[in-house]
Amino acid sequence: MLSRTAANLFWMTRHLERAETSARLLDVGQRITLLPNTAEGYQNEWKSLLNASGNAALYAEKHGDVTEEGISEFLFFDRDNPSSVVSSFEKARESGRIVRTALTGQVWDALNTSYQGLRKVERTPRGQLDMAGLTDLVTRNASTVRGAINTTQLRNDGWHFMNLGYGIERADATARILDVKYFVLLPHVEFIGSELDTYQWQVILRSLSAHRAFHWAYGGDITATRVADFLILNGESPRSLITSLYETVWHLEGLGRRYGDGVPAHARDKARELLEKLQTTEIDQIFDDGLHEFLSGIISELAEVTNLIHADYLTGAV
Repeated sequence: MLSRTAANLFWMTRHLERAETSARLLDVGQRITLLPNTAEGYQNEWKSLLNASGNAALYAEKHGDVTEEGISEFLFFDRDNPSSVVSSFEKARESGRIVRTALTGQVWDALNTSYQGLRKVERTPRGQLDMAGLTDLVTRNASTVRGAINTTQLRNDGWHFMNLGYGIERADATARILDVKYFVLLPHVEFIGSELDTYQWQVILRSLSAHRAFHWAYGGDITATRVADFLILNGESPRSLITSLYETVWHLEGLGRRYGDGVPAHARDKARELLEKLQTTEIDQIFDDGLHEFLSGIISELAEVTNLIHADYLTGAV
């Protein structure tokens, strides 16, 4: 497969997952602000989303003061924000258009229809929109595209590259959404363990469509340790960091078997190293060392894996 084709398939799915992440971050903010928990009130919760998304500086440059309306526009519609829902779907659709002959008709139709639907929403006056409904729309559209990929695409190298994009981006997304909790509670650690704390952990689970799965896996009370364990170290949790790394390593190994010794294995080795780190880590150790510090490290290491994927497969040079 041409590296250009592989790159477009890889980034098509990364941008689809990124669009879903921005929608889920927006959902987190809207749910958390139903019960403000700090002296700063709503503004602090919305700032937490910007910090977790990594786009606080861009928002401040464009919009200044933090408001619910401003952040909703920024995370969903703002084309100057490269991670907004609309920007991400547009990039995914463009990548898919470039390699349309590598996609089945069902995948392209699902991708194009989703994008055109968002374009229609974009033209709707903001006052007529239900942001909670928009989050559901985005997650349904993203799921439809992924379902088409997994039910109609050949299990060839292109399929591996698409699922690599999903695995890396989903791990990054889970880490960032978990990190929202750190930023919200940072000014007032006395809230940890309170009813407000429990409510916010419920919000994290619901925003990741993981509330029921969590109760199946753990039952009983929702606590910070249990939720973090479920979303970081539980291999049965579909959005956990360790599950995303399992899938990433599996697809890199699949590419390695296809291409043999002709392609370097730097990305595969780094992903394996990161997976082994998670396999040998206990949740209590993560909290003792600092959840935010752990998540920040994971995000940095995922970026390194991405760079190595580009070097090994998408650019041809380390």
